[in-house]
Amino acid sequence: MSENCSGSCSTCGSAGSCGERKPSRLDKIKHKIMVLSGKGGVGKSTVAACLAVALAREGMKVALLDVDFHGPSQPTLFGAADRRLDGTEAGLIPLSVAGVKLVSIGFLLENPDDAVILRGPAKIGLLGQLFEEVDWGDDLDYLILDFPPGTGDESLSACQMIQGDKAAIVVTTPQEVSLADCRKCISFCNRLDVRILGVVENMSAYVCPDCSAKHALFSSGGGEKLANQEGLALLAQIPLDPKFLAACDAGRLPQGFLDSDAVSSEVAGITKAALAMNS
Repeated sequence: MSENCSGSCSTCGSAGSCGERKPSRLDKIKHKIMVLSGKGGVGKSTVAACLAVALAREGMKVALLDVDFHGPSQPTLFGAADRRLDGTEAGLIPLSVAGVKLVSIGFLLENPDDAVILRGPAKIGLLGQLFEEVDWGDDLDYLILDFPPGTGDESLSACQMIQGDKAAIVVTTPQEVSLADCRKCISFCNRLDVRILGVVENMSAYVCPDCSAKHALFSSGGGEKLANQEGLALLAQIPLDPKFLAACDAGRLPQGFLDSDAVSSEVAGITKAALAMNS
């Protein structure tokens, strides 16, 4: 380690007070979008997956990294829970599903039902390994990151490790119990200088399978209220569509997303914000 480097640098690791940093494989990816929420169970994984599929359909080259180590959902949503990652000398090779390069710790487990038991330092080490040991390729336009809830180890470490163009999307549901936690998530992004593309209100209403009318099961307008209070864009108000939910449970999210006009029309707003990063 150099005398003036309190951490590490191009000689001894990643980043240090000397201002030098080791080149990262993520540097080759144009845009990194972190899907975050202060609250669990708000649908971050489905929002991240739908955004990745939508961007791929726009002709973008997209990867989706499932950073929820303790509850990885992407293998189930994409119908790939029984698949595993292969590797070459260049690194781990992402799966390709619906035009999306897909990486999850779920693809590294012998049994998909096994619990992943990790302390903080181990999670940070695993996150760094996924960033640097996956062969992302040289021409990705977007890396979408699906995070666990809260502002803990994974989110903090990713924000510090990822350089270049990065942004966040904050997902909430309409209720105040979710909004309160998401305000903390917005504060987290502001303190770490991560720009926020906007707010997504998920589960905004229930789509009747018979008449297609929308009914507010919870309170309504919470996402819009949060966005207005924080000076952010409201990107979407995604409803609960039983047809789409059934497709997710069956591992057919990409097709279910396309088949649900109620969901795909709202995701268009998120996609537009993401594509603006590429202009």
